[in-house]
Amino acid sequence: MGFDLRTPASGQALNRRETLGLAAAGVAAASLLGGAPAAAQMGGARRLGSKEKVAYWVATVTPCDARGQFDPGAMKAVMEWHQKCGADGVVVLGTSGEFPSFSLAERKFVTETAMKHKGNMNIMVGPGTPNIVETIDLAKHAQSVGADGLLVIPPFYFNQPPTEGLIHYYTQLFEAVSIPINLYHIPGTSEVAITIELLRAMMKYPHLAGIKDSSGNAEGFAAFLKEFPELNMRCGTSNNLIPAVEAGMGAILADGNMFSDKSADIFKAYRAKGDWKAKLAHLRAAGGIMRDHHMGANTYAAMKYVLSLRMGGPMMYARTPYPQLTDAQKASLKAGLDKVMQMPSA
Repeated sequence: MGFDLRTPASGQALNRRETLGLAAAGVAAASLLGGAPAAAQMGGARRLGSKEKVAYWVATVTPCDARGQFDPGAMKAVMEWHQKCGADGVVVLGTSGEFPSFSLAERKFVTETAMKHKGNMNIMVGPGTPNIVETIDLAKHAQSVGADGLLVIPPFYFNQPPTEGLIHYYTQLFEAVSIPINLYHIPGTSEVAITIELLRAMMKYPHLAGIKDSSGNAEGFAAFLKEFPELNMRCGTSNNLIPAVEAGMGAILADGNMFSDKSADIFKAYRAKGDWKAKLAHLRAAGGIMRDHHMGANTYAAMKYVLSLRMGGPMMYARTPYPQLTDAQKASLKAGLDKVMQMPSA
C-alpha cells in the first residue's frame, strides 16, 4: 500500500487480549498435511523465491466486470500491462486484490489465470484465510500451478491471537508446502501482527522468504530490517521504500495499479546506479495529486478505474461490498490523472 487512497497505519495499538487458540485447526487440517513431513522441509539453503531481492512487485487488483464477476480477459490485459511497464513481479490476491471477497473456487481460477499470463514476471499468490484448512488448500493449489511464492496474511478477524497459536498455524503451512513463504504484516487491517518472535520461530524453515510490511510504521520496519538481513523484508508502503532499498530489500506496492511504470522506474534507476530517489519523489508527487482528486472514492474502484484509463480499457469494477464510483468521482479522478500525465519527467 502507499498512496492508494487508504491511510497507512502507523504504530497502531493492538488489543492484546488472548483469543481463541488455533490448536483445534490441526485436527481439521490433518488430511491436507499428509505427505509433507517437517524433516523434509528443514535444512538446506534459504529459498527466497526470486533471483533478486531489490525488486518491484505490484499488488495487483483483481478485475471484475460490471456484474461483479471476475474478468479473466481483463486479468490477461492487466498482467501484460505490468510486464510492459517493467514490473519485476505481481502479487495476486492480496489486499488490493480484494481476496476475502472471492470464493475458494474463484481464487483458484484467478491464480490460474494470472499464472497463464505471467510472462517473465515473478508471481506471488495470497492464499490466506482465517482457517488453516482453506489456507493450506489454496497454498497447495498455488504451488501446483507454478507460483514462485506465497504472501500469507495471518488468520484475520481474531484479535491478536497469542504467538504460540500463530506459530502452530504457520508451522502447519510450512510443513504442507515447499514453495517460498512470505508473512504479511498489515495489523491495521488483519488485527494480527507479524512479530519478530514469530519470524524467529519460523526461521528453521529454509522456505521462509521474508515479509511484506504494510503497517507504515518506520520504527517497526527498521527493527525487521535489522533482525532479518538474510530474508527479503519487503516494504508495502512508499514511506518505507528508501530504508528498504538501502538495506537491499524489495517492495510490494499497490501504487503500481495506477502507476506501474513510475514504480518500476525507481528500481530500474537503482540498478543503473541512477537517481532512484528522484523517481520515488515523482511517484509520491503523482500519488499526492490523485489523493487530492479522489473525492471519497473507495480504494478498489478508484485503482481499477484509473488503471482502466491508463490501459485504454477494459473497464474494471469493484467487488461487493464496495460501491462503484459516482460520475463525479470518475470525473475528478480523470482530471487528477490528466495532471499527473502532464508532470515533467523525473
